[in-house]
Amino acid sequence: MTTAPFARSRGAALALVGVVALLVLAAGVGFFEDSSAPADPSAGPTGTSSPGTAPTGEPGEPGEPVEPPGPAEPRTRRTPNPPPAPGEGIFGRNRTLVAYYGAAGTGALGVLGEGPPDQEIGRLERAAAAFERPDRPVQIVYELIVTIADATPGPDGDYSHDVPRRDVERYLKAARRHDAMLLLDIQPGRASFPEVAKRWAWALEDPRVGLALDPEWRMARGDVPGRVIGSVDASEVNKTSLWLAKLVRRERLPQKLFVLHQFRTSMIERIDRVAVRRRLATVQHVDGFGTQQQKMATYDAVLRPQKFHPGFKLFYDEDVGLMAPARVLKVRPRVRFVSYQ
Repeated sequence: MTTAPFARSRGAALALVGVVALLVLAAGVGFFEDSSAPADPSAGPTGTSSPGTAPTGEPGEPGEPVEPPGPAEPRTRRTPNPPPAPGEGIFGRNRTLVAYYGAAGTGALGVLGEGPPDQEIGRLERAAAAFERPDRPVQIVYELIVTIADATPGPDGDYSHDVPRRDVERYLKAARRHDAMLLLDIQPGRASFPEVAKRWAWALEDPRVGLALDPEWRMARGDVPGRVIGSVDASEVNKTSLWLAKLVRRERLPQKLFVLHQFRTSMIERIDRVAVRRRLATVQHVDGFGTQQQKMATYDAVLRPQKFHPGFKLFYDEDVGLMAPARVLKVRPRVRFVSYQ
């Protein structure tokens, strides 16, 4: 199949090796594997982010060249829109969520880490403002990778590591200052999603903090991140969401954002059995980079709009003909959560 070009030159050698391995894998086995995929396997884009070690510490129309994000500029504030109050759902008032994705202290895993959170807020505000309409307020989101998949087993043998708590606290404080949500993204390696999520309970007790699961980096026994594309069964998703819903009830929190990343139908096994819980706003976030046609083919093949809120990812570097916000707003079923990487 034809894969999208790999344009990322930043980050550690491990990140580069991981993504190259994924591209080779995608070229060899085809992007869509199961019977629910389109007949033409070349219709789907390649995978998303790359594993690696994080340091501790306006798009054009189709066919136009797209400038990568530059230095931070003065902020252009959207209409103030604080996170949901108790009794109000995440998508109340017809909200659209717009996120920057990445890891603290490095741009190798996404745009969010290219600068400190208070510096990136200006770019995120401008990106979000382009999606705002009089009847569609916009909520900004920091999507921070807090557990990162690794190509080596590490001391626990689970092929992943948690970022320092101080980094998460820094983004949480920034989210409070800027009326933003904070979405904790976990890439568990060989660990399970529930056991990793529970390590972040201290942050998830905050009403503005949500949880994202990335099955691409959920490895079966014997598998290594960057060599295969992972998957998770509905039962594990349900154990995670049940624990999170109980936390919401126990702490008397407002509805919490719960995101499932996916770019192949096989990444979430038995998806029809994934539970939808009223205390969680569950988003099926369709990832993957490529041409606009490839991205829409994946969206149509993967999305279950009758069950989940639709999500969509845009890649500043890897997408071929980056979709403008006006184009994303025309996508049907309507995108409720869009993130930039």
